Amino acid sequence: MNLTAHDIIIRPIITEKSSSLMGLNKYTFEVHKSANKIQIRKAVEEVFNVKVDGVNTVNVKGKLRRRGMNKGYTRSWKKAIVSLKPDQRIEFFEGASI
Repeated sequence: MNLTAHDIIIRPIITEKSSSLMGLNKYTFEVHKSANKIQIRKAVEEVFNVKVDGVNTVNVKGKLRRRGMNKGYTRSWKKAIVSLKPDQRIEFFEGASI
């Protein structure tokens, strides 16, 4: 599958935990399920114009949800935690608050 950088990075994850990681120069994104670490690294470097130090990924399983008698699962997705070089910042996140 031929994915562009904007297809790989779906959205930033802004939670209390990810906000505390920003202090350690780590940023969290929801990424395409089939993207690997190398593709994620290149996509972040291209979109945000920064140098990436490392990429960690997590496959997040969908949770069981009920509405009365009906049961179903939320969708599964992939999360990437991207570490940047010490002198790099992503300005998009700097003004974000939860």
